[in-house]
Formats: sequence, C-alpha cells, structure tokens
Amino acid sequence: MNALNSASQALGPSRRTGYTRAQWPARLGVALSAIALAALAGCANLGNSHSTQTLTQPGQLASAQTLPSQGGQWPTMNWVDQFNDPQLHALVDEAIKDNPNLQVAFARVRASRAMADVVRGNLYPSVGLDAEMTRQRLSSYDLFEGTPLGGNWFTESKIQLGVSYDLDFWGKNRSALEAALSDDKAIEAESQAARLMLSTTVARTYAKLAALYAQRDVAQRAIDQRKDLTNLASQRVRAGLDTQVETTQARANVAAAQTELEQVDEQIALARNQLAALLGKGPDRGLSITRPTLLAQSTPKLPNNLTIDLIGRRPDLVAARWRVEAASKDIDVAKAEFLPDISLTAFLGVASILPENLLLGNSRQLGIGPALKLPIFQGGKLRANLRGKYANYDAAVASYNQTLTEALHDTADQITALHSIDTQIAIQRTALTEAERSYSLARTRYGAGLGTQLTVLNAETTVLQQRKLATDLQARRLDVQMALIKALGGGYTAEELPGAKPTHSAPDTTTGEAAQQAPSHS
Repeated sequence: MNALNSASQALGPSRRTGYTRAQWPARLGVALSAIALAALAGCANLGNSHSTQTLTQPGQLASAQTLPSQGGQWPTMNWVDQFNDPQLHALVDEAIKDNPNLQVAFARVRASRAMADVVRGNLYPSVGLDAEMTRQRLSSYDLFEGTPLGGNWFTESKIQLGVSYDLDFWGKNRSALEAALSDDKAIEAESQAARLMLSTTVARTYAKLAALYAQRDVAQRAIDQRKDLTNLASQRVRAGLDTQVETTQARANVAAAQTELEQVDEQIALARNQLAALLGKGPDRGLSITRPTLLAQSTPKLPNNLTIDLIGRRPDLVAARWRVEAASKDIDVAKAEFLPDISLTAFLGVASILPENLLLGNSRQLGIGPALKLPIFQGGKLRANLRGKYANYDAAVASYNQTLTEALHDTADQITALHSIDTQIAIQRTALTEAERSYSLARTRYGAGLGTQLTVLNAETTVLQQRKLATDLQARRLDVQMALIKALGGGYTAEELPGAKPTHSAPDTTTGEAAQQAPSHS
C-alpha cells in the first residue's frame, strides 16, 4: 500500500488540495504522461552485452556416410518387448516404479510445474484483504494537540480490500513465464532421459546376467570335458600307456575349471545384486531373478533423416534445447529490468477511530492510481545481471552443441560396433568349428594311444577360448543393440520443440531465428 499512498499523494485527493472530481481524470492523464516520459528515460544503455555462441545445426555435422538413411524404424516405447522375455519387461516396470533416483527426477518435474504456476500468477491482479484493530494512546503535544483526541486512548479499526496489477508493458512477466515453462519442459525431458537411462541400464545388466549364465555353461562344459579326460588318463595308466603324472595333471585341470566356474557364479551373484539395487530393493530381491531367456535380434537398419530427426527423439537433446530457450527468455527478463515497472493499485474499505462508527457510510475510503518504479542508478548491477544471463545463454548453447555432437557420436559408435561384431561372429563360428574338430581328433588319437595328453590339452584350451569368445561376442552384440536403442531415444518423441510454432519472443528476434542465432543485444 506504500505505492498506493504515494500515488494518491501525487494525484492529490480533492479533500486535501481542492480539486474537484471532474479534474481528477485530467490529473490522471498528466500522471500517466509523466510515467510515459519516465519510461522513455528508463530505456538505459544495455552496455555491450551480447552472445558469442550459435546453435549448431544438424547439417553442419557431416554424418551421411557413417549414418546413412536405410529406411529403418525408430525404436518404440515398448522396445523391451522385442526381446521376448517377460521377466525383463517386469524388471523394467518395477525399476521405473520404485527406483529412488527416478522418483527424484519425477519430483523435480512436479516442482518445476508448481514454480511455473507461481510465475504465471504475476500475470494476474493481486487481491488482498487487510483488517486491523489497534488500541493506542495519542500524544497531547503532537498532531492532535488541542484536540479531544490528544492524550486519550482510542481504538482504530480498518477493513480494506486492495487490488494491485502489474501492467507489464515491456513483457517482463510474460518472458519470465516463458522461461519457467521452458525450464519445466527441460526438466520433463531430463526425467525422460533418466527413465531411458534406467530402463536401458536394467536391460543391459540383465543381458550381462544372460551372458554370465552362458559363460557358466562353458565353464561347466570345460569341467565335464576335463573329467572325461581324467577318466581317459586313468584308463591309459591301467593299460600301461601313461603314468600317474598325466592322471594328476588331469585332476589339477578339473580343479582349475571348477575355480573358473566359482568365479562365474560370483559374477552372477553380483549382477543380481546390481539388478536389485536398480529396482530400488534389497539384495534378496536379486535371488528371485531367474536365468534370462533373451531372444536374439537381427541388426536394425537406420531410419531416414536420422541426423535431423534425432533432435526430437533423444530426451537429453530436447532438454538441452529447452535450456537454451529458457536462457534466451531470461535475457529478455534482464533487459526489461532496465525499464520502469508500472502498476495500477486500488483499495476500498472502511476506517474509523471509534469501532461503533466503522460500518457507517462516512467511514468508507477508496483510492486508485498508478505506481512507478524506475531504476536510475544501480551501481552497474543491471548490466552485470544482463552479462550473466548472456553467459548462461552461451553456456546453454555450448551444452546443446556438445550434446548434439555426443548424440551423433554415440549413435555412430553403436552402429559401427554392431556391424563389426556381426562380421566377427561369422568369422568366429568358423574358428570354433575347426577348434572343435581339432579337439575331437586329438582326443581320439589320445584314447588310441597315438597322441599325448599335452596335445589334447592344447586343443581343449583352443576350444574353450573360442567358446568363451563366441559367448562374449553374442553378449556384446546384445549389449550394443540395447545401447543403440538408447542412442536413438528409446521411443521418446518430443511433443514440442522451440521454434516449432510462433511464441512470444524478445524484440529484434523471432522464434525461428532463435534456433540459429543468439538473442539480440540491442
């Protein structure tokens, strides 16, 4: 109400200055003219603040050869189903529901939306009710000297309804709202990025568990083979073809294979513990996770226009782009700080020194008038604030550019690795077939007394290496496929991107241009 009182004094109520009600509109026009002149005077020099960064466009990053258009499909939100493992689907759903880190991300979304609603409230009038009752003794020698009130106690009562409305001539409140909404969209996209990260991490950990079980099969097969070799060595000892040295060596090899099996079992237990933690549960939850039954997938084809469409498909890119938009609107707010704030205030109520007169007609009071707040000297604070907002904008642009580069890098790495793994698998299958044949021949010759145990062991070592390599390649292929799904956004599609449709923007800047150039610094 201080601003209102000041405005009332400036306008000069008729009961104090002698002006009639007919003169009041003219005096209001004079006041508004003065405000207009003050507004022009408030258009202070913004200094040399400007942006140094430019948004990178997809076409500026050459990728057509590495990431060619192949007519493929983008991942869908239910990409987990393609692996045909109900347990994996259930684990991903459980993680999304119960993972604490993801719940933090979702809570941040709710908080950002509430903050946007707070900022939106600045666009509307503010209405408040003030009711007071004060018991006080007036001085006998102050303003009330010689009056019946001097030196006496009295009770002052007041009930007053006040309205205040920021006219927002320069769009500061609207820009602040757009900045808050952009922040909200960025946080929403970040929550989806966290969701995608969690779901793919669960899937990749689950795939690792599947690979460990496959390695366990290899280790168990190695034990069986070495036990068979031990029995064969015992038969040769009884036949006088070998000594106890070979038998002892064979038993030692069995023990070594059993050690490797135990190591794999340890890794399986650790993977289960990791999955339980991702689900937001205790380690006992991992004990109920059974062996995965993941279905192998064919190598996907890349979608058309990948480089361009990726911007709206990766949540981290969408979040980074909205951060740029929010920073741009913050610049608009900082520019508006140089201009006067003009608001309109009004009040209506009753006031009386005697409580019994509070509701009488003569106790009413009312007022209306503009209020002006003009920054004249702030010690460079406003210019420093504007420079800081431009710096934040540059940081947001640089972060977006880096995120775009990393997104293309990530996608290129996964598709390159996937094609290489496919080639390696084809070559490795031939190597495994030949190694199995060599081991079979060596064992047959050893059983017939035509070969040595050392030859069999060497052949067996080669077979085991190839089996482990086959398992590792299949596991890596599955992991890279899941990483590619993540690199392509995991089925996420942005509902809206900055520049997709006209929105309020700063002077000298259009929404379409904002995607290619920095905000104006004029």
